[in-house]
Amino acid sequence: MSIVNMLEAKTSLSRLVEQVESGAEAEVIIARNGKPAARLVPLATVRPGRRQLGQARNGMPSLSQEDFDASNAEIAKLWKGDED
Repeated sequence: MSIVNMLEAKTSLSRLVEQVESGAEAEVIIARNGKPAARLVPLATVRPGRRQLGQARNGMPSLSQEDFDASNAEIAKLWKGDED
């Protein structure tokens, strides 16, 4: 961890970011008037993985064709806007 003053941080921001990105510095503290004001740290990397959304994450529910088709009339009414 290194501590730099505000003027040094302004003039060498690219170098400081590069040091943090590369791991040469774990963090850089930026001080104003000798007092710590901010901390420059690398962003945590998120590794993309395979994601399943909704019910698929726990497996698909088992339905017979009859169970699947049972609500077709109700769904058709919803699409058509019928209120009865």
